[in-house]
Amino acid sequence: MASQLIAFPIFANPHEYLLDNGLKLIVKRDHRSPVVVTQVWYKAGSIDEVNGVTGVAHVLEHMMFKGTAKVPNGEFSKKIAAAGGRENAFTSYDYTAYYQQLHKRNLPMAMELEADRMRNLILTKEEFAKEIKVVMEERRLRTDDQARALLYEKMMAVAYQAHPYKNPIIGWMNDLENMHVEDAQDWYDHWYAPNNATLVVVGDVEADEVFRLAQKNYGVIEKRPLSPIDTRKPQTEPPQIGTKRITVKAPAELPYLIMAYHAPAIRNVAADWEPYALEVLESVLDGHASARLNKSLVRENQIANSANASYSAMARGPSIFFLSAVPSAGKTVTDLEQALRGEIEKIVKEGVTAEELARVKAQVVASHVYQRDSIFSQAMQIGRLESMGLSYRDIDTILEKLKAVTAEQIRDVTKKYFNDDSLTVAVLDPQPLEQKAPAKASGGLRH
Repeated sequence: MASQLIAFPIFANPHEYLLDNGLKLIVKRDHRSPVVVTQVWYKAGSIDEVNGVTGVAHVLEHMMFKGTAKVPNGEFSKKIAAAGGRENAFTSYDYTAYYQQLHKRNLPMAMELEADRMRNLILTKEEFAKEIKVVMEERRLRTDDQARALLYEKMMAVAYQAHPYKNPIIGWMNDLENMHVEDAQDWYDHWYAPNNATLVVVGDVEADEVFRLAQKNYGVIEKRPLSPIDTRKPQTEPPQIGTKRITVKAPAELPYLIMAYHAPAIRNVAADWEPYALEVLESVLDGHASARLNKSLVRENQIANSANASYSAMARGPSIFFLSAVPSAGKTVTDLEQALRGEIEKIVKEGVTAEELARVKAQVVASHVYQRDSIFSQAMQIGRLESMGLSYRDIDTILEKLKAVTAEQIRDVTKKYFNDDSLTVAVLDPQPLEQKAPAKASGGLRH
């Protein structure tokens, strides 16, 4: 029999079930409107790909809309649209997910459709040949023809020496050009199994009713042998032992600078403290009008047109803390790099004030709490945690750990991780813009 586990207090009501075939179901009731979001998260993303087939996780995401014997090609989306719902999918480094948002009365239909393609997808050479062209065009439009996206891709390939994060989620063009339908079929057969998936349902529902629907639709699918996240090969990134620098020449109006420092992600929610300090540091530097980078580099010293910081504490692999900026007129990327280094050095030497820390922590905590205003964001929060080897039950602990970050901890992580030996510097060298009409996007692009 499937087992129901204890609800998580801060959510007041999430119910967790484990079906006999290994599918995890998490249901959260939210009765504010007669709407429901259903999401299926597969614990497989581009991190699980091997050389030669980069991009296959994303390619299969596209192919998942090509139909089954029961629901022919194109009918899935038509049925959801006819019910007044919306649906899509997204692929990341760490997972692939599919969702529908619609009136609660249509949940049985959405669940039947999604369960059907978990096991019964029909992959044909003809449809694959069409869709791989769509993916290649998506790559051209979103990366090859976008100077900053191209810089980011090249930077990631340099910053990571061995870890699969060095490969783009959409895949290298050569791999896409040489991909076959059998590659997508192998990926589907290996990873798309109930015991490698989490079903998240949030909205105007009752948990026991959703459980019965899940049993009916998903419970009949057999589990398959595969490696759970915690037993897959660790793929540890070797330590970087010196600054790496890369310059990318591409058509653009302005130069662009990215400084990328290797940093840890959360591994033990309760015991770790560094990722939480880094997340608060991100908000000290960026994210609001009074943040340091905007205040100092843009408004006061006018060295940059824009300046940003970015860091994710949650990842299956190692994380990176990014600083990026666009120089203002008459300034160079060298000026920018010196200015960004100066802001980091200020924190190492002077720390952050109690007032600044209190304000920033309130904003960080608020951003986490605001996710609960939307049923879609609630489902996303649960699904991401579960798909990264963490748990939706960790949300309370994460908030408490963020609230507990001290000014000294912020100084400590800044001093430890903003180290030149773990730094990759990427510079966009703008080339003349070609005078041509922009290309039109192909239909069917997803995520």
